[in-house]
Amino acid sequence: MSDDQPLKVRLDKWLWAARLYKTRGLAKQFIEGGKVHYNSQRIKPSRTVEVGALITLRQGWDEKTIVVKGIAEKRVAAPQAQLLYEETPESIEKRTQDAITRKTMGAAAFISDTKPNKKERRQIHRFKNDVFE
Repeated sequence: MSDDQPLKVRLDKWLWAARLYKTRGLAKQFIEGGKVHYNSQRIKPSRTVEVGALITLRQGWDEKTIVVKGIAEKRVAAPQAQLLYEETPESIEKRTQDAITRKTMGAAAFISDTKPNKKERRQIHRFKNDVFE
């Protein structure tokens, strides 16, 4: 490509190159699953990324909103990858508040390594029936 034409890169490839997801396949899976929004719209992995675009993505418990600052076709080192995007201040604030909330609520208390036993299953069913009916 010549210097006067902008680089055209697919969204899944850009997310992988910017080190937001570990593999390109994983980035594609998250896009198709509706976990990634481009300018507040669901899109396909083949969408071309443009500088200045607003991307909202989920990573685990967190939801990030980033602005595209640069385009890269190949995966680069982490310090260079961080120059490709900038997280919005609102997103940073929301993530820190959510982390504090999770920490105080004890999110780990809801996660179990084992299946519920008979008594716990009955409690779950009772809770669901009370709340949802």
